[in-house]
Amino acid sequence: MTNLEKYNQVFISNLRVTEDQLPGLSYQAIPSWDSVGHMGLVATLEETFGIMVQGEDILNFTTYENGKQMLNIYKIDI
Repeated sequence: MTNLEKYNQVFISNLRVTEDQLPGLSYQAIPSWDSVGHMGLVATLEETFGIMVQGEDILNFTTYENGKQMLNIYKIDI
C-alpha cells in the first residue's frame, strides 16, 4: 500500500467518507470532521506513519490537501 493509499484510508475510515469526497474536503465541512474527528484523524495519522504531530501542525491541518503538506514536514512522501 502506498503512502497516499494509507493517507486516504485514514480519512475514509475515520470520517466515514468515500474516496471521491476527499479532494477539497475541509475541517467542519462535514459533521464527522469536527474537533473530535480532527483529533481522531491526527492520532490515526501518527499511528499509521510513526510520527508525532506538533501542536501548530495540528491547528494548521484544516484540509485534505494541506494534510499531505503536513506529512511532508515529517518526511512522509505522499
